[in-house]
Amino acid sequence: MGMLEEVSDKIVRRQYEFSRHALDQSINRDISVEEIEEAVLNRSQVIEDYPEDKYGSSCLILGFTNAGRPLHFQCSYPSRPIIKIITIYEPEVNSWIDWKVRRQGQRGRKYEGNDD
Repeated sequence: MGMLEEVSDKIVRRQYEFSRHALDQSINRDISVEEIEEAVLNRSQVIEDYPEDKYGSSCLILGFTNAGRPLHFQCSYPSRPIIKIITIYEPEVNSWIDWKVRRQGQRGRKYEGNDD
């Protein structure tokens, strides 16, 4: 089972929690729990990987709500019993190419794993 499939499984089974930051951002950005759950199930993919993150290994996932709203959320690796959603936001068009690749000058690390 690939990382995305494991994350999706935990989201569907509601085996996740929000960091304080993610909770604040979801409120400030008007992103509902339902939209987060939809996004992980709709055309989602891991777009960046942070195996050496100072707070623990995590990844950035792109998904789309049922209404087509693109969302990015960073979450801990699914090896934890409960994954943590670290941050969530709607990506800005001028910072991303096709919502997946950071434009030049933006920071991040492309995911090179195999989720097939």
